Amino acid sequence: MSANSPRTTPRVSATFDPYTISEIQRAAATGIYDIRGGGSKRRLPHFDDLLFLGASMSRYPLEGYREKCGTNVVLGSRFAKKPIELKIPVTIAGMSFGSLSGAAKEALGRGATLAGTSTTTGDGGMTEEERGHSQTLIYQYLPSRYGMNPDDLRRADAIEIVIGQGAKPGGGGMLLGQKISERVGKMRTLPAGIDQRSASRHPDWTGPDDLEIKIEELREITDWEKPIYVKIGASRPYYDTALAVKAGADVIVIDGMQGGTAATQEVFIEHVGIPTLAAIRPAVEALQELGMHRKVQLIVSGGIRNGADIAKALALGADAVAIGTAALIALGDNSPTLEKEYEALGTHAGAYDDWHEGRDPAGITTQDPELARRLDPMLAGRRLANYLSVLTLETQTIARACGKSHIHNLEPEDLVALTVEAAAIARVPLVGTDWIPGQRY
Repeated sequence: MSANSPRTTPRVSATFDPYTISEIQRAAATGIYDIRGGGSKRRLPHFDDLLFLGASMSRYPLEGYREKCGTNVVLGSRFAKKPIELKIPVTIAGMSFGSLSGAAKEALGRGATLAGTSTTTGDGGMTEEERGHSQTLIYQYLPSRYGMNPDDLRRADAIEIVIGQGAKPGGGGMLLGQKISERVGKMRTLPAGIDQRSASRHPDWTGPDDLEIKIEELREITDWEKPIYVKIGASRPYYDTALAVKAGADVIVIDGMQGGTAATQEVFIEHVGIPTLAAIRPAVEALQELGMHRKVQLIVSGGIRNGADIAKALALGADAVAIGTAALIALGDNSPTLEKEYEALGTHAGAYDDWHEGRDPAGITTQDPELARRLDPMLAGRRLANYLSVLTLETQTIARACGKSHIHNLEPEDLVALTVEAAAIARVPLVGTDWIPGQRY
């Protein structure tokens, strides 16, 4: 090339993109892997790759102002004396006190109660703020056993045995020392200020036969009143669902890799597990083959954002969904009004995932008393209730457009896929065709 020839613009490598290069440089400089919160940020097959077929000539829509569309959900009716009855198909996923402030836990309880749904404790035990403001509270029973005691099991309305989480199936979470306050440490029987890493497997069983014994034990402790959920990080959903049902679960929770976490290794978040969309149909097929679909309820979580996502999950066979990250955003996290403070932390509102560091300017994912006081739990609870109301109305709007008088009447026939990939994963036709990739005819 001559000296006078125009220079071409250098190409950015798709393999060694700027973020990858910065990660290599950070690893080389520090010698430690990166830890962060949040969920997977890579582009994955998701609910946006599906579309609904609204009613026209061959189907009749419902009038929104004159014809009802039910949204109620009953969870845990298989064995429990007191199944959970919710007004809406959206629950609040487990997020621990320690990861979240006491005010945030209170706000989640307030918002869920206003909307007629449940919230969940998360790791580290039950707080009085959450129990006192949650009409329906699910108690998570995790491998760590942090904060676990039989009295709180009895005070809960259901028990969720956590086998895995979507962001880290097969791995445990982390809680850095700066978030282990005196109160958090006392609840978890840990020294304050020392990093804590949760166990990745339960200490008192090694497989589904042992899980059956544990479920029986929990039922006896709670006089067979409480529904028993089993939460699974999505990886082998067909077999995991079948084994959980055979172990005696009332409810199965499947959490895809878009689900968030307070903190774990980024290599885990981005490279372990499968997308939420890919987990639903295998789980439903396992339930159907066992004759347990709708008898054992299925809750889907991981990246749920709006009513369309909820309606699509229900159409694919779920009974309800759970939200975590979206609930925190509704409370006020990642708010653009705090942009300058996020920038001072070296990030910005839309990308903030340093929840594990305890410096959240919104006062939600922190144990700093000054920051935590910024969150008004009554106002934040109202914001969450508003968001849940919108999610429900959007889900109803789509169900009515498909001619359904209840959200659970949505079905795969109401859906088509925009890509061959999504059609194969969701087992619905590619748009404009009757072809479902991978199915024999």
